[in-house]
Amino acid sequence: MTLAFTICSINYLAQARTLGDSLRQTNPDYQYIIGLVDKLSEASLPPELIPVYPMLEVDKIGIPDFSAMCDRYDITELNTAVKPFFIDYFYQSNPDATAVIYFDPDIIVFQPLHQLNEALKTYSLVLTPHTCSPTPDWERPNEQHHLNTGIFNLGFIGLRNDTTARSFVDWWKNRLVYECRIDLCKGLFVDQHWVNFAPVYYDNVLIDLHLGYNVAYWNLHERYFSQDETGQWQVKSPDEPAKYANELTSAEPLQFFHYSGYNPERPNEISKYQTRYTFIDTTQQKKQRPDAKPLFDLYRERLLANHNDQYRQYPCVYIKPPVVLRYLRVRKLLKTPFNRAIALLESR
Repeated sequence: MTLAFTICSINYLAQARTLGDSLRQTNPDYQYIIGLVDKLSEASLPPELIPVYPMLEVDKIGIPDFSAMCDRYDITELNTAVKPFFIDYFYQSNPDATAVIYFDPDIIVFQPLHQLNEALKTYSLVLTPHTCSPTPDWERPNEQHHLNTGIFNLGFIGLRNDTTARSFVDWWKNRLVYECRIDLCKGLFVDQHWVNFAPVYYDNVLIDLHLGYNVAYWNLHERYFSQDETGQWQVKSPDEPAKYANELTSAEPLQFFHYSGYNPERPNEISKYQTRYTFIDTTQQKKQRPDAKPLFDLYRERLLANHNDQYRQYPCVYIKPPVVLRYLRVRKLLKTPFNRAIALLESR
């Protein structure tokens, strides 16, 4: 059995439901679970906002001193820091699961993941890099940005249930208890930089360069889209950047698309994190990607149907307001031995 899961707070349940809907359609044999970094008892969601998918609240998985992690981290840091703890919990509570696959909630799966399933029969870990080829210019993101955020994108990771993967998860847990921060000056970007070490520290790691995996704003320069005669989405790396997939041959099926940084309230923007592309630009200041627009229109439609506007109003119960979080971090700093405190101050 393959267990697929995501992690989010209530404000991202529209994304988690949309991911679940796509998995149910394309990979119905997967067991899908939403890891919830929130408390349903305090949210009192109306019936239409209760997902049909199982939800596992983070306080049920036995993270040691979880309350201290809540004091240390903001909502992005906390939702990524608990990832290996959920994986370990699934290993312990689902011994019949031969593989565990994590997807960020803002992903749609478009195909049965046959190739990934086969890979996880052999490899302990499956990772996808942000890019498989050089970025074409200095627009954001470029290779320097990827040096800041990590070689691999951890919006996806596949893990076999074996000794090597379990050892990796234990090591990853240990690193993320305290060092899952966004602190670029310290070489930290949540959970991602740590996984740069995975292919070095552990055997049996597959770095999968499949063009249809983890497609997102950071690799659009090497991936162009079309639909075949059956309506299935295809992706192709062009011989010339100006060409689109429908002008080329040998396109591969799009496996899953990662809509990182997309805001359905701004339907004409690909991602708040990028400056390279736009769908249509009358000013000619950006490269146009009309081939990608239908993929984003589809995602926007599904998010709105899954009550995105309503979910966004719910604050995460575990996250302190920014002023309180700053106070707690300063208080912790004052309790730190003097030399360590100086080092922390210099990093800010």
